[in-house]
Amino acid sequence: MQPQKLAFSIAMAFLLWFFSFSVDWGNFWIKITSSATGLALLAAFSGFGPRKWFRFKPMDIIWGAGSAAVLYILFWGGNYISRLLFPFASSQVAQLYAKGDGASGWMVCLVLFFITGPCEEIFWRGYVQEQFTRGLGGLKGWLTASFFYTAVNLCAMNFMLMGAAAVAGLFWGFIYWRLGRLGPLIISHCIWTTVIFAIFPIRG
Repeated sequence: MQPQKLAFSIAMAFLLWFFSFSVDWGNFWIKITSSATGLALLAAFSGFGPRKWFRFKPMDIIWGAGSAAVLYILFWGGNYISRLLFPFASSQVAQLYAKGDGASGWMVCLVLFFITGPCEEIFWRGYVQEQFTRGLGGLKGWLTASFFYTAVNLCAMNFMLMGAAAVAGLFWGFIYWRLGRLGPLIISHCIWTTVIFAIFPIRG
């Protein structure tokens, strides 16, 4: 475990996510793409685990696609329940999808599938969770990494985004804890985020 590098990296994640979600200046997709790429590079330059990040097995496709489908169903159900329980749910979900307004659908798909999805998994699971796991053990490492994955979205001041990040972070983090491989998570994140934001969004 590299406490100082890890703390600096997480602090940078908070700063970059604040810039992406809370600063009105600039295009959202350019900001989030740059931020996710920057975090992945930061993780790579730490020298902690890059060699195994892109080791894929045939079963990773099944794990990735299957887990993406399960997570989509969880979000569909969670969205329905949230709208029943929280009056503000609809408007906050609409705010999230409004971030992509005016952008080309194909561009959004390409960014989500090939850049933000892989980069987030490299940073949050391949680097942050792996470090916490080595320092705290599997269970505590999973929960601590998931906490920071959720907390970094606090800057958006959107309860629905925080809830979504908590569910997704715990879900992907648990799979990484049990499988110990990043391949299935990269596939899962790429498929899920592209489908839910660009192909079959859960708006209503």
